[in-house]
Amino acid sequence: MISIVLVDDEQLVRSGLRMILDSAPDLEVVGEGADGAEALELAARLAPDVILLDIRMPGMDGLTAAARLAELPGSPKVILLTTFDLDEYVHAALRAGAMGFLLKDTPPRDLITAVRTIDEGNAMLAPSVTKRMLERFAAQAPAAGADQAARRLDVLSERERAVLVAVARGMSNAEAGRELGMREATVKAHVSRILAKLDMSNRVQAAISAHDAGWV
Repeated sequence: MISIVLVDDEQLVRSGLRMILDSAPDLEVVGEGADGAEALELAARLAPDVILLDIRMPGMDGLTAAARLAELPGSPKVILLTTFDLDEYVHAALRAGAMGFLLKDTPPRDLITAVRTIDEGNAMLAPSVTKRMLERFAAQAPAAGADQAARRLDVLSERERAVLVAVARGMSNAEAGRELGMREATVKAHVSRILAKLDMSNRVQAAISAHDAGWV
């Protein structure tokens, strides 16, 4: 059973999300909060597998809470929710360790799938957000810190670099395996080694490092 905490300052939104998530036999909402401070308290007390956080809340917002949650031992996986697909906080939130970013109008089936996907350790972004982020990266000239970012990735083997590029392009383990001629389990093992070598907690952070280095 995947345990979930919902954090949103609107009771109606939380009720709707709870109804959707509790309808799945393998998902259970174990707590609700109205701001980032409550998210931290609930995470410490309930140790949920996944926390759904609204980005824009009074008091401590979702971005700040996501960064604080990432610092906790055995931190839950974080999905950020927003009403708007153009949100200036997305990139910073993913850097902070959030593994997903979804719009509040995400179809119920997709929301359930997203929670399951992120619980397994894979990233999940709303399609419009993914498209916008990739377009933004493509349009930018290499950042001043690109050389430094690339040097950090020097610890990776040639095969690990290929896997990281596939991950940075938004591929799942299965898709990367088909493209690179590997079994899905082999790709998963490479991803685990990449995260260990780079001292990162999830594949979203690793993907951003590849973008920063100009690899994608």
